[in-house]
Amino acid sequence: MTTFIKPNLDHPIDSRQDLVAYLSRGVKPRRDWGIGAEMEKLVVDAETGRAASYPRIRALLELLLADGAWSGIYEGPNLIALKDASSSVTLEPGGQLELSGALCADIHCCQKGFSQHIDGIIRAGRTLGLRFLGLGVQPFSRLQEIGWVPKARYDIMGPYMQHTGDMGQRMMKQSAGLQVNFDYSSEEDCFRKLRLAFHLSPLFYALFANSPLMDGIPSGFLSTRGEIWARTDADRSGLVPRLLLPGATFNDYADYALDVPMYFIIRDGQYVDFTRERFTFRRYLADGFGPHRATLGDWDLHLSTLFPEARLRPHIEIRSADSLPSRATLAVAALVKGIFYDEQALADSLALFETVDTETFAILYRQSWRLGLQTPFGAGTLQTLALDILAIARDSLRRQRALDEEGQDETVYLQDVEEIAVTGKTLAERLLERWQGSHEDKLNALYAHCGF
Repeated sequence: MTTFIKPNLDHPIDSRQDLVAYLSRGVKPRRDWGIGAEMEKLVVDAETGRAASYPRIRALLELLLADGAWSGIYEGPNLIALKDASSSVTLEPGGQLELSGALCADIHCCQKGFSQHIDGIIRAGRTLGLRFLGLGVQPFSRLQEIGWVPKARYDIMGPYMQHTGDMGQRMMKQSAGLQVNFDYSSEEDCFRKLRLAFHLSPLFYALFANSPLMDGIPSGFLSTRGEIWARTDADRSGLVPRLLLPGATFNDYADYALDVPMYFIIRDGQYVDFTRERFTFRRYLADGFGPHRATLGDWDLHLSTLFPEARLRPHIEIRSADSLPSRATLAVAALVKGIFYDEQALADSLALFETVDTETFAILYRQSWRLGLQTPFGAGTLQTLALDILAIARDSLRRQRALDEEGQDETVYLQDVEEIAVTGKTLAERLLERWQGSHEDKLNALYAHCGF
């Protein structure tokens, strides 16, 4: 199985076509498709449940590094990530720990990498008095109580977020999600899948809602993370209306990305701040920025700073699910593989949205993280849609017949989320039912609910 090989990123951009060609490099034959899962966890003090500081998380990385399986990545003196030949462990701004797993042929492969990672962090965390939560928002720690991971990019992004919405820094320091990366065979296939990914975003918020708390109290949302993202930066998050329509192309995605304000570029290992004025990539391409001229590396970096519900990097990445308990984490990847990697499943899923108009969908989208599976959808609710989509995915995964050593196909990873869909009760609602009593009672409820 091949992965995306980046071109010479120092190459100057000669024309707009270079940008489109860069996106199109994600096209792969079916035999080379893979599935990649990115899993963020909250790191908390075991006794209090409050966000762990960077020095304690650095000590965690150092223990993992000592095992010899990883190489360390540093920014100045600060250990900020680990990597091996096919995966990485990185830190989000508030110390959230993310595993970017290897691009795998099936979910069984993803599970092996995930299990090894979890076993390693649990052993190291026990030594350091740390616990890990599969939860979408920090449950106790307030924004001001959480320090910044020492990365230069956050010195630029953090202040900028204060001017683009009222929850941008909460997104950076308090939230945690799951992302799934997947492939496509042509431009048409890419944008059918991207269109479906956007249409599925309310369902993913509802079905995987697991962040009903913020600042120690219920927030009023089942996915508080959804509300946080909606109030982060309208330029670069949420929906991209043009991509919800049939017939979109790489040119349309390039147009979207060209008009998003830039954060920075990197020259000689240093970040060059673009946020002092509204400087889009389109303007940068036309005029440059001081002595700097646009390169493919700048375009690649810019694409990584766009955060819509689904994006091209140039894999398709779907981004709407909250961080989940260990037992349910790979349900997101299994659902994606079932829906997107079978032609019949893809067509059947797209057909479920044929009669949904843009205005109705926008309302549905905003209701999903408050109402969960009870959000109205057509003549029913998102619970009805969830059951339909899960049935499509289950049949697809059976047809794909990717078996583990025990002869089980990938439908085993859907079991927990199928139970949520059948009952209509989200993980968030289950946690709220247990959210009572003393701080110790609530902490115990958290660990039982989503502790690794």
